[in-house]
Amino acid sequence: MAEHPAYPVGLRLSGRRVVVLGGGQVAQRRLPALIAAGADIVLVSPHATPSVEAMADAGEITWERRPYASGDLEQAWYVLIATSDPETNEAASAEAERDRVWCVRSDDADRATAWTPATGHSEGVTVAVLTTDARGRDPRHTAAVRDAVVEGLRDGTLVAPHHRTRTPGVALVGGGPGDPDLITVRGRRLLAEADVVIADRLGPRDLLAELPPHVEVIDAAKIPYGRYMAQEAINNALIEHAKRGRSVVRLKGGDPFVFGRGMEEVQALAEAGIPCTVVPGISSSISVPGAAGIPVTHRGVAHEFTVVSGHVAPDDERSLVDWPSLARLTGTLVILMGVDKIGKIAETLVAHGRPPGTPVALVQEGTTAAQRRVDATLATVAETVRTEDVRPPAVIVVGEVVGVGPGPAA
Repeated sequence: MAEHPAYPVGLRLSGRRVVVLGGGQVAQRRLPALIAAGADIVLVSPHATPSVEAMADAGEITWERRPYASGDLEQAWYVLIATSDPETNEAASAEAERDRVWCVRSDDADRATAWTPATGHSEGVTVAVLTTDARGRDPRHTAAVRDAVVEGLRDGTLVAPHHRTRTPGVALVGGGPGDPDLITVRGRRLLAEADVVIADRLGPRDLLAELPPHVEVIDAAKIPYGRYMAQEAINNALIEHAKRGRSVVRLKGGDPFVFGRGMEEVQALAEAGIPCTVVPGISSSISVPGAAGIPVTHRGVAHEFTVVSGHVAPDDERSLVDWPSLARLTGTLVILMGVDKIGKIAETLVAHGRPPGTPVALVQEGTTAAQRRVDATLATVAETVRTEDVRPPAVIVVGEVVGVGPGPAA
């Protein structure tokens, strides 16, 4: 008799009895989804992995610490058989067949009455994949298909144009340190849904080239300021486009709230009654040193790291940084926006206790194809910046962690 394809269906298991036999790795992978579905889960197994045991300790499942016994599937709606004993699996499978309980078997899919699809989620959509040909038992194939579909939904490439999701309002999106692949999945999806994108100079520029032709891209550095300060003009542009019913993305470099004035934009939008979604980004303060082979902390070397803005010199009356206290710390100091002030910063740190030989690394254009790393010390960094022509944007790392990795490429 020819084999028929499986019939796909979504089970509503909330409050319904589900039995899981075996507390090993299979159960550990499958239990979270069953818990999320609200099932009344009974685990029957003499042993369990630490993760499964933690689920029982948290009250998410009921664990009966014993082997399977006939009758365990009574009143069950669904059973997952995942023990290492073939005889137990056969007996439980026979009971499920007799009592008409849908049964998944981890050891023999052909003997099961149900298969677990490869599943993924994206913004309220659940993707479940079952292949129907000879590869239908190959979890790698179904997982690959699942991943492709979910990724397409997340980054917006799989959304049909006439069904494109539009959410009027503003999304404040952190674009990450520069490499377009380092934006978050949610940030990329919101870009794909946008009508208007207002972008910073330091945002990941390559992402803008991927936008559909109808998307209006506005360079925040070129907004006509008139009688307004630059930030006020940007705020007004966000409000103006959002009030027209457009979906607006404010694309910023790094993370919106790490020296990015993101909260000022959130406050302006709130005062105007405009809904705003904040999407955090990967901060260059951690990612750029990491991309250059520098851990901001390392066991036995640094137990803390401090991120500071260097756009105002230590002797400037506008500075809010306690540089003498920073000089007394023994951990890592990460300085953003400090290339043109690094001479005065290094001088101040040394004057208040940091050894002149403290290693310093400057990572220019971090995570991009133009990335380069230049090493120095507090005593030499000012001259090194001049001779090596180090330019912004660059992240400066001060501390012994600079010497942990292999150092700059030759």
